Amino acid sequence: MNTQLEKRIEKGIDIRAGLTTAQVEQRLNDGLFNYQEDANEKSVKQIIRDNLMTFFNLINAVLAGLIIFVGSFKNLFFLGIVICNTAIGIFQEIRAKKTLDKLSLITASKVTVRRNHKSEKIAIEDVVLDDIMLLTTGNQICADSVVRQGTLEVNESLISGESDIIVKHPGDHLFSGSFVVSGQAAVQVEHVGEDNFAFKIMSEARKLKKYSSELQRSINIILKIISILIVPLGAGLFASQYFISKATFADSIVNMVAAVLGMIPEGLVLLTSIALAVGVIHLGKRQVLVHELFCIETLARVDVLCLDKTGTLTEGTMKVEDLIVLEEQVPAEEIIGNILHSLQDDNATFMAMKEHFTEYQNYHAVHTIPFSSARKYSGVSFEGKGTYIMGAYEFMFPKEDSFLRQKIDMHTSKGIRVLVLAHSPAMASGTDLPEGLKACAIILLSDVIRSDAKDTLRYFAERDVRLMVISGDNPATVANIARKAGLNGADSYVDATKLKSKKELQEAVDKYQVFGRVTPEQKKEIVLALKKAGHTVAMTGDGVNDVLALKEADCSIAMAAGSDAAKNCSNLVLLDSNFGSMPYIVREGRRVINNIQSAASLFLVKTIFSLILTIMSLLISASYPFIPIQLSIISMWAVGIPTFVLSLEPNFNRVSGSFLKNVLQNALTGALTIVLEIICITAFCRLFDTSVSVRSTMCVLTTGITSLYMIRKVYPLESILRKVIYYVMFFLFLVSLILVPDMLNMVDIKFREIIVVLGLVLFTPHIIDTIYEILNYAKRGYRKIAAYFHNRKRKKSAAPKVLQ
Repeated sequence: MNTQLEKRIEKGIDIRAGLTTAQVEQRLNDGLFNYQEDANEKSVKQIIRDNLMTFFNLINAVLAGLIIFVGSFKNLFFLGIVICNTAIGIFQEIRAKKTLDKLSLITASKVTVRRNHKSEKIAIEDVVLDDIMLLTTGNQICADSVVRQGTLEVNESLISGESDIIVKHPGDHLFSGSFVVSGQAAVQVEHVGEDNFAFKIMSEARKLKKYSSELQRSINIILKIISILIVPLGAGLFASQYFISKATFADSIVNMVAAVLGMIPEGLVLLTSIALAVGVIHLGKRQVLVHELFCIETLARVDVLCLDKTGTLTEGTMKVEDLIVLEEQVPAEEIIGNILHSLQDDNATFMAMKEHFTEYQNYHAVHTIPFSSARKYSGVSFEGKGTYIMGAYEFMFPKEDSFLRQKIDMHTSKGIRVLVLAHSPAMASGTDLPEGLKACAIILLSDVIRSDAKDTLRYFAERDVRLMVISGDNPATVANIARKAGLNGADSYVDATKLKSKKELQEAVDKYQVFGRVTPEQKKEIVLALKKAGHTVAMTGDGVNDVLALKEADCSIAMAAGSDAAKNCSNLVLLDSNFGSMPYIVREGRRVINNIQSAASLFLVKTIFSLILTIMSLLISASYPFIPIQLSIISMWAVGIPTFVLSLEPNFNRVSGSFLKNVLQNALTGALTIVLEIICITAFCRLFDTSVSVRSTMCVLTTGITSLYMIRKVYPLESILRKVIYYVMFFLFLVSLILVPDMLNMVDIKFREIIVVLGLVLFTPHIIDTIYEILNYAKRGYRKIAAYFHNRKRKKSAAPKVLQ
């Protein structure tokens, strides 16, 4: 026995009594409690700081200071918009945090400890050094411990990466982060909080668990490019205006501020954070806890949903239908009753049998084999009676018994689950099957199918999401249940025990809808095979046998009624364990991302045309065509308000393609249209030697109307809401030009200028469509060229190498 354990025993920690109240209080005072760090959780203070202390807010503050310095106070209108944006962002994020905090309390992991001679459930943060924890199947180990009594089978894959099952006996160490596959034990806590072996590893794992979201990546790319360009372009424009064009200091500052403001996509960042936060709140109202914010995007892109039969298609409960004795004079009910009394399993099958059969205790158990999802059987060796094993036929009898096989198939074809009770005169050792097993009875059980399963499966089938059922049960049974639940292609099933290689598994993934007799490792391999084939995979599960697959899935969804291990490694937790919530969850993900994608297109129109115009102004030493307040008005009516309102609109189409490419096609269309119009206006004004204020007025009119036209391009007027928003924004833009022309530096223009503006405005829809088609053609051409080089590279790598 190790030294640390000896020290604890010397302290008088009795596993039957546990710690006393005084001992617990002493350890809490000494800070020896199980502090848990959540790398993803942000405090209110952090939320406020992160929303206030941004690079673009710093730029906005500097720009506001420059505007105040030159006394152009009307151009500070943008500052009010920035303050409102920041306040709304903070409010929504704090609101989302409060929703998550409430839901987290419901699903918070708890552990059973023994204190003052009593067993009680406490939060894992309340575990103290030397606590006696009582662990059982499905528990995730929350603190490094030493087994004091009992035996456990533990999976340490979340720490070591190896998925082998490790048996832990009294005196063996348990590491936090691992989870119990089977067995029961009393263990003594030897490390807590930061002293845990896995503390740093698990902290990093939680950080790395943040999804590599395409939305997040795309927005980061946009922000990074703008952050690099914005300062040198702004400084260059000021220098060009002041030193080369000989504009006044005040005018140079105002022009530079207008250009930089145009380049800042502050609304995009705000809209993204608000849309995701609102998505979290909406899901929270449907009893869905979101662990990872950006997994909402992943849900929107899911095209394959892997389902575990238990807890999803079925309610997770079972009932015994019948017991068929295969050998006369075998007291099958008495044997089963003794097995039930001797084992401490707590899965649905075991619970159903305990409810149906009477427990007996007239046999003396000398060795037990707890149930494991990897083994698919459990058993007991009784003194003088040999060993009785109860489990799946395929795992207990490697050699085919045609009579028994035929009898089992007759029931499984009807959707009945069959367990075999077998006997061996030999005594078992460890978890291996004893020699000479012979079947003596079969037990028939049935699953209770969820009432809403059929509607849920139909929803996904209608939306081009492939459904796969992956279960540890007999494939014929699983297929029959899937068929009753309404799964298309349920007759396409395979027994995973016959898939001996990764290649066979990959081929089966492409061919079959239902997988039976799947081990936890195979579940993970199926998910990896789907991802390798280019699919976005969501996985639902509730047991420890699902953990490896949940960890590898693009989006993992656990049931709150499931194991701690499954809940802790999942992105979403269904607090009511209601599979019928899945359509709503996917719809919410699609709504959020589709609306962010549409809105981003409009926000980036301003950013792109501002970048191009700034570079052009530098190259030709022309004055920048806008002042800050003009761009603020255009942004408010043509981008800010419409996107904010329409971001709440239902849009449940599956998200496909690259976010960045989809957004840039629309954004470039609008930006290039505006740039072409401003080039035409600039050429016209130089030809007829018009004033800067006339040019600016013409540019504001065409840019504002083109930006409003882009609303129609991005949000086709298919609903009443879209039509109302479009026409109301058009009206308000024109009204603001009429009511406050002086504030906007708008001047009266002559008939000649009016004709030019009208001509450009009338041709704008055609210009937009033409540029869009040119970009579309370029995109298709790029895909063909990329596909050509990809195929050429693949053929080259597949060609046999010639020996030199």
